[in-house]
Amino acid sequence: MTPDPRTWLITGASAGLGRALTETLLDHGHRVAATARDTTSLAPLKDIYGQHLWTAELDVTNTARLRTVVDTAFQELTRVDHIVSNAAFGLYGAAEEFDDQSIRAVFDTNLVAPIHLLRAALPHLRRQRSGHFTQISSAAGQTGMAGASVYHAAKWGVEGFFESLHDELAPFHIGITLVEPGTIKSTFFNRLRVSEPLDAYQSGPVGELRRYLAQPDTVTANSVGDPKKMARAIIEAATAASSPRRLPLGSDAFTAIDEALTGRITEHRAQHATAQTTDH
Repeated sequence: MTPDPRTWLITGASAGLGRALTETLLDHGHRVAATARDTTSLAPLKDIYGQHLWTAELDVTNTARLRTVVDTAFQELTRVDHIVSNAAFGLYGAAEEFDDQSIRAVFDTNLVAPIHLLRAALPHLRRQRSGHFTQISSAAGQTGMAGASVYHAAKWGVEGFFESLHDELAPFHIGITLVEPGTIKSTFFNRLRVSEPLDAYQSGPVGELRRYLAQPDTVTANSVGDPKKMARAIIEAATAASSPRRLPLGSDAFTAIDEALTGRITEHRAQHATAQTTDH
């Protein structure tokens, strides 16, 4: 844990990993600008930590409100050293089962909102000539699983966006870290959305996944990630002299990503000869 107090802005701070980050930072003397759709659950922390906790209600899909909250946080807190983009939700089911509104909601929250958050913060971070942006992605940003296609698409998209920013932001001394957790013992599985099933997908891998997710308490019990330990790892990575580009968290995440990357590089190299034949 970094010994010098810093100021952090966290989205989705009322529950899960965002809440664990908020509490851990406050416990170690940092100042936190905590945002959430409903900040009521943060009130007890305000009573304990007083001026160290700044709160604002924020639906990250409301871009105008997001920009206002970011500008106000930098203005009232003088500076913000770290931003953690954490707000997200899961959508599961077969690709053809999703309605248009649900697909848009996943992308608006999990991909478009982080992009706008980064864009809103950049003018302030550039003026500071320092700062670190941590994007909470997922092992799903490197893997693919039947029944989670749209969620994977959003996470792969957010990984591509932030991967491209390392060199772009390096001249301004702004760092980027993508955090890739596996399953976490949190409220995530109680809040996820599952599509209305079509008869064609009652069996098979999507049907099996749907039946498993219908027991969120069991899914949470089987999850391996400790949110408090993950929070400490995120803070240590973000404040390190040389922060990692990607931070897989949880043994399940590391194994899943490792297997996916190994499989892809094997398939990629198998196409070496074909690739050479298509040069002009």
